[in-house]
Amino acid sequence: MNDADDGHGQPGKEVNGTEETSTAVPGAGEPDEQKKAYADLNDRFLRLAADFENYKKRSERDRASLVAMANERFAIDLLEVLDNMDRALKADDAHLHEGVVQIHQLLNDQMLRHGVRPIDSLKKTFNPAEHEAIAHVPSDEPAGTIIDEISRGYRMHERVIRFAKVAVSKGNLKDQEA
Repeated sequence: MNDADDGHGQPGKEVNGTEETSTAVPGAGEPDEQKKAYADLNDRFLRLAADFENYKKRSERDRASLVAMANERFAIDLLEVLDNMDRALKADDAHLHEGVVQIHQLLNDQMLRHGVRPIDSLKKTFNPAEHEAIAHVPSDEPAGTIIDEISRGYRMHERVIRFAKVAVSKGNLKDQEA
């Protein structure tokens, strides 16, 4: 008896104690229908891939546009400071200091509005995540204390964008000699 006679290998028949199920795709029996189903799936895949590429390009353009608009707003705010600086330079010497003080305050306000904040350093303990030590000098302050700020540091939205350049105490010379 051969396999065809005993029903082995036929879909829906029992083979080796398990029932075999048909894996045929509906409409897959005809070669023309298979070709049409393949073409439809391939077309859907290609459209989906193209849509995804377009989405990636659009997202990148939108992100670049947002960055440009943010930079534009910041530049517009700084132009106000520049205008005031031009006015101060045209003023007589008696009002120059007052004008510069006002411009300094305006610039600080603009920076704060954009999330740029100064790092307070004087009399604080040296922190390499915020400070850059450019001098190590003896003083009456405890070792590791910042005694002078040469260049102020800044952070923008909790991220340090410029480290403060500082002079750090190495302690009192009398204490070091004892």
